[in-house]
Amino acid sequence: MNLSLATFVLSITTTSAFVIPNNNALFATSKLNIASSEETATAPPERIAPDAGYEPEWENRPGLPNEEFLQSDTDKPDLSGMWECPLTRWDSDDIDIVAAQKEAANTLQCPLEIRASDEDAKIGSDYFKQNKEHIREELLKHGAVWFRGFDLMKSVKGHREMYESLGLDPCLDPLHSSGLRKFTSERDALYEEVNKPSLRGHYIGLHCESTAKRTAAYAAFVCFQKATEGGGRFLVADGAAILAEMDTEVLQRLYERQIRISVSNLDIPPSFPTFVKTGIKDLVAAAVAPKFDMDLEMLYESDGKPGRLQAVETAERPINRHPVTGLPVWFNNAHNHARKLRDRRPCGVPEVGMTEVFYADTMDTLSLEDCQEIKRASEKHITALAMEPGDVLLVDNYRALHGRDVFEGDRFHAVSWFTWDQNDSWRGDERRIIEKNGLNQAMNSFMDFLPKDFESKQS
Repeated sequence: MNLSLATFVLSITTTSAFVIPNNNALFATSKLNIASSEETATAPPERIAPDAGYEPEWENRPGLPNEEFLQSDTDKPDLSGMWECPLTRWDSDDIDIVAAQKEAANTLQCPLEIRASDEDAKIGSDYFKQNKEHIREELLKHGAVWFRGFDLMKSVKGHREMYESLGLDPCLDPLHSSGLRKFTSERDALYEEVNKPSLRGHYIGLHCESTAKRTAAYAAFVCFQKATEGGGRFLVADGAAILAEMDTEVLQRLYERQIRISVSNLDIPPSFPTFVKTGIKDLVAAAVAPKFDMDLEMLYESDGKPGRLQAVETAERPINRHPVTGLPVWFNNAHNHARKLRDRRPCGVPEVGMTEVFYADTMDTLSLEDCQEIKRASEKHITALAMEPGDVLLVDNYRALHGRDVFEGDRFHAVSWFTWDQNDSWRGDERRIIEKNGLNQAMNSFMDFLPKDFESKQS
């Protein structure tokens, strides 16, 4: 890759990664914290961290020192040649919105909490082997399972023992080359979560680990070290509950018009002649965009910014049927990617990585009113987990959405992604594309170069 292409590579970044008391806390109306549509460019909105429907208490359980929890079991096979992330399973046509909302309302709470007894903790991986079928069934019913109090998963090697005992088959992150995550242990198929100092002040909104092209089937998020100076709660919400909650008129409009998501920006001087802009656009489309393994269209000034070249995903419906259960769910990344929401909460992503959500039929950005409703319905159903060392959140990626609150100090969470282990045709035959490695490393270097408490410009 020559220098000019490397420069473009560094400019095209993408962002993405119980037992609840029977009371009204989960269903309390979330504060919108969104300023009115009368805001002007001279008075940028105040940034306020979003609410959550439920926040379990911290228990302050101890972890292991870094040198211990990072140890891998070298007697186990190297998994670095893992499966490619499988193609997204779309089944989103001909959905009756009213009927879908009624169906989605009749689901179990998400997540289910499984707390280790003394005996469970003592037998380690045997607990997961003995309860494999039950756990997999509960995951399908609830959308996510929170394991608390297990000592086994306080280390990299224990985390691997856990997921192998459940029969889960690792795969690449769908955005492996994006640079926002690097491997904690490549041989154990374990990615570092978004712990980068430059992004600790960035609120990661709800999203599926998905693009229009690729989606991991499952995930296992593990905590090795909670944030040393506070914050850093892991966020999870049920896509079915969000669907059932959302205003029917808004949902129908979004479904009919569909959405498109811009994943990165490249600001070209507006004074550049048309032929130069066209050349830059063609170069990025031909040489850089394919490296991200996404179906992207390069468009100028979609968000109204003069000279801005944006990489935009193909149109998708915001509702999808679950591939296994057929349950309709809110399946999209609008809560994380909508600029009107990002500009009103803590954000630490550089302008080049700022995202936007458009109505697919006109390429207008989502209205403030529709963003408000997405925010309200989503945040009402967020459980902000108090994950501590050894805790794991097992997620059905087609049912539950996840995110992360801001934090202070140091934090070490990690995640493994999994493909379809019971359906070879859904999994596919692709293995890891080694050529992605250089891009992944370059992007990680770029993000590590940013100041520790970087804050993006407001629009």
